[in-house]
Amino acid sequence: MRDFQQLEWNETLADDCRQLARLAVREDLDRGQDWTTVALVPTDTQATAHLVARGPGIVAGLRAAEIVIEQMDSRLKVTAHVREGAVVQHNSRVATLVGPARSILTAERPILNFIGLLSGVATLTHKYVEAVAGTQARIYDTRKTIPGWRRLQKYAVRCGGGHNHRTGLFDAVLIKDNHLAFGAQQQGRSHYSPGQAVDRARQFLADLPANVSVREAVVEVEVESLDQLRDVLTRSPDLVLLDNRTLEQLCACVALRDEVAPRVELEASGGVNLLTVRAIAETGVNRISVGALTHSATWFDVGLDWNV
Repeated sequence: MRDFQQLEWNETLADDCRQLARLAVREDLDRGQDWTTVALVPTDTQATAHLVARGPGIVAGLRAAEIVIEQMDSRLKVTAHVREGAVVQHNSRVATLVGPARSILTAERPILNFIGLLSGVATLTHKYVEAVAGTQARIYDTRKTIPGWRRLQKYAVRCGGGHNHRTGLFDAVLIKDNHLAFGAQQQGRSHYSPGQAVDRARQFLADLPANVSVREAVVEVEVESLDQLRDVLTRSPDLVLLDNRTLEQLCACVALRDEVAPRVELEASGGVNLLTVRAIAETGVNRISVGALTHSATWFDVGLDWNV
């Protein structure tokens, strides 16, 4: 099985997080200070506080919290009590902060924002993964992410047990309906078939210099009919995208794939939700891509409690 790059925490993700953390600090402090805290809390006061889950879910973003703290006050020390991707219950302690009380108060909201957003993505992803358990289908994310947050949100999908689709336009070839329509106009053809597009993409990649890594990129193509699928399956794409298909249509596509090219994986997409995902998985498709994982995840409620 060929797949897209699966994101784990690395220096690229850390750098994305660092840039977002700098912006978060600027949003809260601009060129000033946390005047409420400065007015009420003595300079040398030390304190301990716990990050506490207000409900059940999947934790993601603890490493991001470390970077937020690094940008705000390196004297703060954070100790995680659970691993990324862990299941937590109501009132579970997720992490502990120790250091200047002023810094804990000032850093509180940015830290909770990072953990709340990313844990929300991980928690929703886990629900989809559980919904298709026992089938061969795997849950994938999409590029429908908050600008600037893509790698972090995709990392959260992994924490929730899901899989990453392509990170961006740079790391895969995904031929969709608009590529076919525009390509037809440029070539002066009455149509530009998915099969022809796969051949063209394969040749383009093969002609790239040997040291260009994208030569080995996954090639995926969207089809809209069984005739298109039959033609495409003879061209050996890695994946075929079936967007907004009915259950009956998906079953027919799976049967044809099994007959013509069993090794080619099928991806279903379009309007998938928790009420429909199980039935889609039971058609026999290999992958289900769900934009909701990143664009509609509910914020995970986590709060800060002083140690008393």
